[in-house]
Amino acid sequence: MKQVQPAPWPGDLRQGAARTAPAAPAFLSVPAAAPDLVAQILSRMAPLDPALVLLFGSPAKGMAQVGAELRHALGAGCRVVGCASAGEIGPQGYCNESVVALGLPSASFRVGICVLRDQAQIPVSDWMATLRRFHADFAPDPRRSGFGILLADALARQEDVLVATLDAAMPGLPVVGGSAAEGIEFLPTCQMVDGRAQVGAALFLMVETDLAVAEVSFAHFHPTDRRAVVTAADAHNRVIWELNAEPAAQEYARLTGIPLEQLTATEFARHPLLLRTGRRHHVRAIRAMTPDGGLQLLSGIEAGNILTLGRAIDMTRGFADAMDALPRAPLMVLGFDCILRRLALERAGMTAQMSALLARYRVAGFNTFGEQCSGMHVNQTFVGMALMPPEGA
Repeated sequence: MKQVQPAPWPGDLRQGAARTAPAAPAFLSVPAAAPDLVAQILSRMAPLDPALVLLFGSPAKGMAQVGAELRHALGAGCRVVGCASAGEIGPQGYCNESVVALGLPSASFRVGICVLRDQAQIPVSDWMATLRRFHADFAPDPRRSGFGILLADALARQEDVLVATLDAAMPGLPVVGGSAAEGIEFLPTCQMVDGRAQVGAALFLMVETDLAVAEVSFAHFHPTDRRAVVTAADAHNRVIWELNAEPAAQEYARLTGIPLEQLTATEFARHPLLLRTGRRHHVRAIRAMTPDGGLQLLSGIEAGNILTLGRAIDMTRGFADAMDALPRAPLMVLGFDCILRRLALERAGMTAQMSALLARYRVAGFNTFGEQCSGMHVNQTFVGMALMPPEGA
């Protein structure tokens, strides 16, 4: 794979040169059915001379076609990557039936793309070898910040193994990402690289930049004192059949105090199951109840896991606290926000409030069916990579 050479480091303070501010990223949202969608994206992206354009959503003319047109117009020096989504995050916060485009200028970014094929078959040995060659060919510049972006196929249901493989192949590299499927109906996604569909693959992007970067993560749940042991499960299909040796949905209804017939996607979003790993609890979100009384999850599960019922806390104040803890105001935050968080916000009448916060902190991204951060696959969590001016710029 041919790589673009790193942009020069902006200034050398040891020689007394003044450090200049690196070129900043940009993003916009366009209605998915807009007849001039490509033209609108180009008007914003072309002046950047972008190294990468990311697309999230379901354009009416098809993701592959839009990607091909953008690639042709922007030239071979710009990579174009995209996927479908359950909802988008644009300049005004949450949006629907839109395409969000993000551009990373080549003056301050370098990007490499690795396609990990056959995600559902989890060819770990092949992935590991591919990732190590990719990393060696990319040859990261230690003077610059680096991070990874993962766009996984949610329907393959293998993100836990995928992120563990990435973490082992590139230890220490911060990676954020999202599991993609189309719409809240959980339909197949369209992964795309440079105008070509990548069916059944996971897309890994390695990014190098003159900007400062920082991971952001926020889940709005605390553990309660109600716990359950998974006594029967289908690990491959992420289904819990029994909790505490009782039918899973029936026991979950007892733990939450919600009648079985009233369990809905919104109730599952409000009362998730938490799995403790180390000192942290990670959400194991419930997608649906199966016809025979099991619980279909969005993350891996095994018999013997001890799960704790989660209790929701403030969905907006904690998010603002996480953003305000950043060392500098972000130029943009590449964000992956679980669709179940968005459903819970809609039920609580807080969508506009959350959208205002997303706009304030310049978040751009999409709603996911699972999030990846710090070597973990999680649910009902916001994860992101904040792109900030370097210190002293």
